[in-house]
Amino acid sequence: MRAVFGLVLIAGLALAGFAVYMARNYISGYQHELARAQAAKAQIIQTVDVFVAKRPLKYGEILKPEDVQSVKFPEKSLPEGVFKKPEELFPDPNNPDMRRIVLRAMEPFEAIMAIKVTEPGDDAGLTSRLKKGMRAFTVKVDVATGVSGFLRPGDVVDVYWTGEVTVGTVNNRREVTKLIQPNIQLIAVDQTANGDKTEATIARTVTVSASPQQVAALAQAQSTGRLSLALVGAEDDSVAQAVEVDQRSLLGLKDEAPVVEERVAKKEEVCTIRTRRGSEVVQIPIPCTN
Repeated sequence: MRAVFGLVLIAGLALAGFAVYMARNYISGYQHELARAQAAKAQIIQTVDVFVAKRPLKYGEILKPEDVQSVKFPEKSLPEGVFKKPEELFPDPNNPDMRRIVLRAMEPFEAIMAIKVTEPGDDAGLTSRLKKGMRAFTVKVDVATGVSGFLRPGDVVDVYWTGEVTVGTVNNRREVTKLIQPNIQLIAVDQTANGDKTEATIARTVTVSASPQQVAALAQAQSTGRLSLALVGAEDDSVAQAVEVDQRSLLGLKDEAPVVEERVAKKEEVCTIRTRRGSEVVQIPIPCTN
């Protein structure tokens, strides 16, 4: 009996030791996995929701809610001036006076930043409308030369010059009208760069976007004659050819051959007397009396 009890006790102790061993391995494995999970969690990059462009955006476009989307962005690498909430980017989407305008071209999934769009309701301004290498130049216009007030920022015009030119001799001058700059873009009319106006306004000046060479040509033309603008159609991508018209070509008259004045030089009259000097006869000039 005692032998049986001893065997049972030894078996129980063996099972208890095995259970303790298995429990210790399980706890150790659990702690190891827990530590690894915590280390992996510590390496996860914290992100925040940021609004980005959904499609390519060009300068001057009105930014609309359907043009943007929210994406996860690394919090530690967050650029300054991003928009995280819809009400920050669109304070009042139903109010056209609170819209934002794109100031810089953006590609899809590029973050919308404060420096890339205007403040709600602000205009984009002239400097942001000029492309690289272009300059702003102002041209004086009136109701006749300014297409009767129908010009708007963003329109394209041809510039004509009317003035006097010298043909042949200095005394032969005629008035001509010539196309000097085709397809020039307007960026402002008077003091406004807003291209959404619909009513006609008689402008006194228009500002164009031109290269430095074009600016020099327009400045010279404006100081020596009269400039007129011709509005180019919105879907017209053609470039006007060289155009020059004067009064004779306008009326279909042929150029007359220049009259050359014949000047006959008057032969100078010389009076002489003859005198003999020894064996020679010499002619001596004297003033003519008649």
